[in-house]
Amino acid sequence: MRPIGGWLFGRVADKHGRKNSMLISVTMMCAGSLIIACLPTYASIGAWAPALLLMARLLQGLSVGGEYGTTATYMSEVALRGQRGFYASFQYVTQIGGQLLAVLTVVILQQFLTTEELRDYGWRIPFVIGAAAAVIALLLRRTLNETTTAESRQDKDAGSIDALFKHHAAAFITVLGYTAGGALIFYTFTTYMQKYLVNTGGMEAKTASYIMTGALFLYMCMQPFFGMLADRIGRRNSMLWFGALGTF
Repeated sequence: MRPIGGWLFGRVADKHGRKNSMLISVTMMCAGSLIIACLPTYASIGAWAPALLLMARLLQGLSVGGEYGTTATYMSEVALRGQRGFYASFQYVTQIGGQLLAVLTVVILQQFLTTEELRDYGWRIPFVIGAAAAVIALLLRRTLNETTTAESRQDKDAGSIDALFKHHAAAFITVLGYTAGGALIFYTFTTYMQKYLVNTGGMEAKTASYIMTGALFLYMCMQPFFGMLADRIGRRNSMLWFGALGTF
């Protein structure tokens, strides 16, 4: 659903403005989290329970897909001259920060709730917190300034896939390749690596969690510095250097 969400909200952002796109996407995320938090059990409503869960997860997937592209675009557009890399880096800062907060929430719940309580109702608490955070984000986003103009939004090519391939096909394919490579590296080291350390390396799950949490925190803190470096040496040089280093 993320690629579909990226395309859908990208079109909304071009036709109706970045601000409106971000307001809709965060509202959908809030709705999806609330549905999961309040979801009745299978014993209560039968097959409707997994059906509602699937619907909520699809809603969240669309929202996340829209969040990535639109927020990165907005950050780049509001950046000061010569600081676009620095500003845009905070998309990953907030993304990783959210992952760390989720891990911290689970750790805190494990300290105060038993395993039975977590399975009974405790698993719902993070989704309630997520929905509350989405409401706060919604209120904050209502104060943002729109970066597009009425003229650009009314352009017949705004948000058009045909126009994208007609005028920017090479740039689109290049960005797609860079993004796919970066996503592959990111999820390999942040998601698969923990499972590898436990299942293949024989490491205790708690130890692997500590290692990956520390790695994520360092990764988050370094993003603004690499963004500033890209501002100084250029995007192309930055991507070439880090692509080569990532390969090795």
